[in-house]
Amino acid sequence: MKIFYIKYKIIYIILIFMIILSLFIYLYFRNQSIHTFNNSNIYYEGNSNKNAVSFACNVDWGEELISDMLKIFDDSNIKITFFVTGKWAEKNPEMLREMYKNGHEIGSHGYMHRNYGDLSYTLNLEEIKKADTIIAKIIGKKPKLFAPPSGSFNDSTIQAAKEENHNVIMWTVDTIDWRKDSTKDIIIDRVISKTNRNSIILMHPKEETIKALPIIIEKLKDKGFSIEKISDILN
Repeated sequence: MKIFYIKYKIIYIILIFMIILSLFIYLYFRNQSIHTFNNSNIYYEGNSNKNAVSFACNVDWGEELISDMLKIFDDSNIKITFFVTGKWAEKNPEMLREMYKNGHEIGSHGYMHRNYGDLSYTLNLEEIKKADTIIAKIIGKKPKLFAPPSGSFNDSTIQAAKEENHNVIMWTVDTIDWRKDSTKDIIIDRVISKTNRNSIILMHPKEETIKALPIIIEKLKDKGFSIEKISDILN
């Protein structure tokens, strides 16, 4: 009977310890999450008083479609923000210069398209600085905005971005245009049904996006929105 009582007591102590440990782990990661989400230089949308929205086009491939996008934007008299990887910029310097020359804003998408949320502070800083150097060498201006690939970031990413004086840009509306089932009509519906003032609309250089863009632009303008660069909707 005494042995049974001792075993029961040990199990009880272990259970209490596990509960306390689980609570500690939960509170730790909850605080980390709150700290990251409330960070003042992360933007999921703009904060201006204008009735405006922004297009964020992430570029790590699709250079064969960029000229078509630029023509659509030029014909519609709008400027957007392109987030390019440093690796893409190295391979396509003339295309990057054309984007910038046409009045579009150039942001950083890091050097390589990888999950920055899995990287240490040192590696985050290295990727961001390397992209900045390449982009600045091509267009003569260092980016002020950084969009982490796939929206993946951690506190080290935010710290590294701050070190380089970047605002971190996420998105409000995702076209999900990279998926094979994302047709022109589906992309149009996703954007028009979810866009509000100060929305940041994420897209990529994809064929169905090219088809959808003229209609999206027309419908957004019909709703009274102007389409501006991301920095223009951030106070």
